[in-house]
Amino acid sequence: MRRIAISVAASTMTLSLAGCGVLNAAGSGAGASPSKGNDLTVGLLLPEKANTRYDKFDYPIIKGKVAELTGKQGKVEYANANADASQQASQLQKMIDEKVDVILLDAVDSHAIAPEVQKAKDAGIPVIAYDRLAEGPIEAYVSFDNELVGEVQGRTLLQALGSNADSSSKIVMVNGSPTDPNAKQFKEGALSELTGKVTIAATYDTTDWKPELAESNMAKAINAIGKNNIAGVYAANDGMAGGVIKALKAVGVVNLPPVTGQDAELDAVQRIVAGEQYMSVYKAYPDEAEVAAQMAVAKVQGKDIQFDALTQDKVDSPTQKSIPAKLIQPTALTKSNIKSTVVADGIYTVDDICTAKYRAACVAIGLK
Repeated sequence: MRRIAISVAASTMTLSLAGCGVLNAAGSGAGASPSKGNDLTVGLLLPEKANTRYDKFDYPIIKGKVAELTGKQGKVEYANANADASQQASQLQKMIDEKVDVILLDAVDSHAIAPEVQKAKDAGIPVIAYDRLAEGPIEAYVSFDNELVGEVQGRTLLQALGSNADSSSKIVMVNGSPTDPNAKQFKEGALSELTGKVTIAATYDTTDWKPELAESNMAKAINAIGKNNIAGVYAANDGMAGGVIKALKAVGVVNLPPVTGQDAELDAVQRIVAGEQYMSVYKAYPDEAEVAAQMAVAKVQGKDIQFDALTQDKVDSPTQKSIPAKLIQPTALTKSNIKSTVVADGIYTVDDICTAKYRAACVAIGLK
């Protein structure tokens, strides 16, 4: 069952918890001693490098927040699996062997990693699922409202099609990896908006979210449907949107159909400025990463009141029901709100976006 999330910025949450005297409270009362001091180690396992967000945003933000929460005594042990599920299993086992205090896990394969999650639990190390909902006995989950992400993508695609959209409009769906539970939720959310309003003429699940596979699948769709008969493309993330656009350009499409994306990668923001990609989904990574760090530190230090305050949503996995969670709401990113989202939040500067190639397009939309 889907739970609707209430989006709270991490900075606001920190302030409100501090105002209630919660940040220093343990589960049995404010005077209780934490189970672990500030000298703690958070294991951070991220899934891949094709998406630049993990190294550029998630890891440094989590590392910085853990340091802040622990008076610079806490540390983060980081490993990236580079889309290799077996490598991630080995990385998790290594962290168990090194006796880290808590693990933040963004799973490559949410099902395959379950035995290692169980091993961590057996070793007394709590595992918090980060960004993707892993199977096995996890303690909590922090991510975005993934079904809502898909709804936002589908709804915005329909808006791009405008009054011309009807059941004869042919849409290609380029979905994420079948091993990623988020991809299934994105697809379900998108279909809830698109079904009955347009025709899904072709649909593909893309192993490991690889842009080159998205490009080849889009080429297949173009051959099957015809390059002039595609009204729009649902691409589940920005990397694959780039592959889709390459495939369309390769067959000489000049007036590109609206293409969706997700993650607000810099290349995608520039494509949006240039009119090549219609939208992305901006997910406030600082919020997600900071909440994850707060959860990890609170769990290790036995601050149960704070942990409960951070996890007031509930989600289900195939192996576990009513998992404590924090779900953060996403935002549709189009030409109209680049300045008020990724620029305002310090993700990119105008200079980052408006390089020489895109300067004229930036000026045209008032981004300067």
